[in-house]
Amino acid sequence: MAMNIVSRIDNLVGVRHVLISVSDKSGLDTFVPKLAAMNPELKIFSTGGTFSRLQEILGASAGSHLTRVSDYTGQPETQGGLVKTLDFKVYLGLLTETYNDAHQDDLKRTGAVPIDMVVVNLYPFQETISKADVTVEQARGNIDIGGPCMIRASAKNFIRVAPVVDPADYAIIIDELKANQGALSLGMRYRLAQKAFEHTAGYDRAIADFLRTKALADVESCYDHTG
Repeated sequence: MAMNIVSRIDNLVGVRHVLISVSDKSGLDTFVPKLAAMNPELKIFSTGGTFSRLQEILGASAGSHLTRVSDYTGQPETQGGLVKTLDFKVYLGLLTETYNDAHQDDLKRTGAVPIDMVVVNLYPFQETISKADVTVEQARGNIDIGGPCMIRASAKNFIRVAPVVDPADYAIIIDELKANQGALSLGMRYRLAQKAFEHTAGYDRAIADFLRTKALADVESCYDHTG
């Protein structure tokens, strides 16, 4: 595969489409209404419990701003909710480049839209493994898949997308959006990308460190198995 080298980007990127899927829902009750107030045409894609929480927060305006990811993709959540965002329309939106004609053609062909901001934090793996007598299976069940994929895709594409992993950053994001008429700067997106990669690296390190401490006998004791 030929390496794709980008030579032209925008410093300021308007936030029109946002994907929100979070384990830690703190701060959404102030962050999301402020996002919506700045752009009456803002579209938010969301899943599961986050979608329900955003419905509560947005109230009567939820219908004009909020869409289930499954309605956007045309694919239902599957495997008991394990597969919600792993869909090509999500990743076309995350990885598309503004001045790449082939990318723009793909959006038109598939009906995908460019996603300008991703607000994601992950299943509480560290919290799970800090509990006494936690099993390998309990830990395994709290390994997030879709979240890290979206964080990495959006952070890689910081030339256009803002990856948001920390509720502590909501206030400075709102301040910059206000200062730039609803847009985020390259500097902000780059700082958020640095933090996002640190977040996923720490998450993967915690998983690897935990599994390294467990013997095969610890794994086998969790399951009935044959063979």
